[in-house]
Amino acid sequence: MTGTALVSDHAGRPGPAGPLPRGGLLLGLLRTARPKQWVKNVLVIAAPAAAGELFSVPTLTRLALVFVLFTACAAAVYLVNDARDAEADRAHPVKCRRPVAAGQVPVPVAYAAGAALGVLAPVAAVRLCPPEAAALLIAYLGMQLAYCVSLKHVLVVDLLVVTTGFVMRAVIGGLALGIPLSRWFLITTGFGALFMVSAKRYSEAVQTAGSAGATRALLTEYSTGYLRFVWQLAAGVAVLGYCLWALEEGGVPHTSVLPWRQLSVVAFVLAVLRYAVFADRGTAGEPEDVVLGDRALAVIGLVWAAMYAAAVADW
Repeated sequence: MTGTALVSDHAGRPGPAGPLPRGGLLLGLLRTARPKQWVKNVLVIAAPAAAGELFSVPTLTRLALVFVLFTACAAAVYLVNDARDAEADRAHPVKCRRPVAAGQVPVPVAYAAGAALGVLAPVAAVRLCPPEAAALLIAYLGMQLAYCVSLKHVLVVDLLVVTTGFVMRAVIGGLALGIPLSRWFLITTGFGALFMVSAKRYSEAVQTAGSAGATRALLTEYSTGYLRFVWQLAAGVAVLGYCLWALEEGGVPHTSVLPWRQLSVVAFVLAVLRYAVFADRGTAGEPEDVVLGDRALAVIGLVWAAMYAAAVADW
């Protein structure tokens, strides 16, 4: 299926949505697996990095395995989701270009590929990962499939499920390596994820307001005011959690040149404020595009990472 897709404009008139995806079946399956979204799975290194246990061959090998398995599970969910939503996606001005909706990948093939990945990844996790990490991966897959089937239609629960998916990514690295997870790490990660998820929903609600092409029906039940309240609240709690972690010395004075951990609060807050600019504009619909596409945010992120590394290394 090639050419240009026709969709309806706000007045109900058909109009071009842009060129449909080109390529064979394998390319379509790869596109459906959302390679751009794989950057989220880099969160598996969060706990080991926070503990300063990242730089060893066994550690990197196990984290690479966890990254691949998490990516496979996420790809399985994307394939099943797009197969289920194919009809609705065809009515959307952007999603109609997804390979399944556009006919590049037949619906049965998407289901079959998703089922294969959904079986193989957990089996590999059980055989190759610690029991806790394997159990979390299986729980993630089950929760996300339940989200595709029904939970994404439940008010507030949809936000919780997507947020929990981010937290699971951040936690599994620690479980795979037997690293204890601090309460501040979990609080900052959880509310930071809720901030990004609710900002994404807010942006989607702003962009689809008054449009008949929205496929996420739940957006009509959220008010933009409520979603704005959620992402502002989540951002505040995430910053508070990070500050409490940074200022908690545990009775051990730092021996580094500068108090890097405390100074990293500045970079963390600046990163939140910079991301909030896009959330406020209603242009944070794709978090990975914001994180990877904004140079100022990238520079702030690098500065924060450098300060964090200096704190872990006690330089």
